[in-house]
Amino acid sequence: MRPSFASPSARRDGGRAGLLAALLLALAGPAAAAETAGGVAIVDLPFPVKAMRGPGSEVALAVSTSGLLPIARPKPASADPKAAPPPEPDAFEVAPVAVVWGEGGGAVLSLDGDTVKTTLIGAEAVEGLVASEMPRGAVPGTRRALSGPLSAYLSGAADAAGLTIRERQPVGTPSEPTAVPVASVTLTPGPGAAFATVRRPRIATLDGKPAVLAVTAGPGAASALVLAAKDVAKDAPKDAAGAWSLVARTPPQAGGTLLAIAGIADFSGGGRPQVATIREADGGGVLQLWSYAGGALTLAAEAPGYAGPSADLDLAAVIPGERGKPATLALPAADRGTLAIVSLTGGIEERTRILLPGPAALGVAALGRGGRARVLVGLADGRLAIVPANLPGNLPR
Repeated sequence: MRPSFASPSARRDGGRAGLLAALLLALAGPAAAAETAGGVAIVDLPFPVKAMRGPGSEVALAVSTSGLLPIARPKPASADPKAAPPPEPDAFEVAPVAVVWGEGGGAVLSLDGDTVKTTLIGAEAVEGLVASEMPRGAVPGTRRALSGPLSAYLSGAADAAGLTIRERQPVGTPSEPTAVPVASVTLTPGPGAAFATVRRPRIATLDGKPAVLAVTAGPGAASALVLAAKDVAKDAPKDAAGAWSLVARTPPQAGGTLLAIAGIADFSGGGRPQVATIREADGGGVLQLWSYAGGALTLAAEAPGYAGPSADLDLAAVIPGERGKPATLALPAADRGTLAIVSLTGGIEERTRILLPGPAALGVAALGRGGRARVLVGLADGRLAIVPANLPGNLPR
């Protein structure tokens, strides 16, 4: 039997057929056990880490849906017609792995109970995975966001990029193979602004509807968070699809570098996702929390003292809560030598701050939920640290 990706984008991109075979041939067994020190573990990898992708990313999705790794899946629906339907799996359940790589190879990390399992993959598989992130027509060096039938990426020239949103349309059950129709639209950033090509778009569900978030630059040294959604007229029929447009934006945020999206999640536990961003200010980054309601993005809280954005790195990670519980955020403090676990319920409050074995520089990702989660941190020297989310602060007193 020839394995195939379950991801629709994988079926659409013919180049991934070879990637799957490469991944199958590249699996090289688990890496050596992590060496622990002070509650923080260092994964013994045969290469220095240069890049990483977390759960929900397109790379993680490609690996998770390949069927080649024994990854735990959400429980199927009960056969009992009276049983309540299971909750819809989120991105952390659909693609519950992180992928890291460096010169000559990479590794897939997954959570098995309280243990992080590491499986090595070859260089050819890594090259294919990375190439799949940038669709045709995208600004060179950028990557797209992908969620179900929806994808979003920055397209065209780097100095005049548009936000392209593509959405696969539902089809019936044809008797013969047929192409899946795709609706596509490219949005402009508005007068005096440009989409920031060093900040990738994100896809979320806000007010029960899909939304795309991106960052714009200008005028001047300011940047802003913008939200695209389908705008349906009040007098339109209930089944009207609507048209994509930019429906909200934050006030301009001044800083030495562009605003960065740190995470999108239900941080309050009330079922309404919020957006965490980082803006750079004098002396470090400022963590901000934005709420969306009534067609507007409103600043709910902010606090200084966190690592400011420097490139399109995922230097913060959402730790999803258990079902019905609020999510938290893991990100480095301003000195990058410590990792903070932050609660955003009713404000911004640190639950713990943990000393790292080196400066955080390559990325942050989280595996698992709540206090059982494990946070992966790519350090400046190429090592990969594992931090238990429930680890008490280990800073010297």
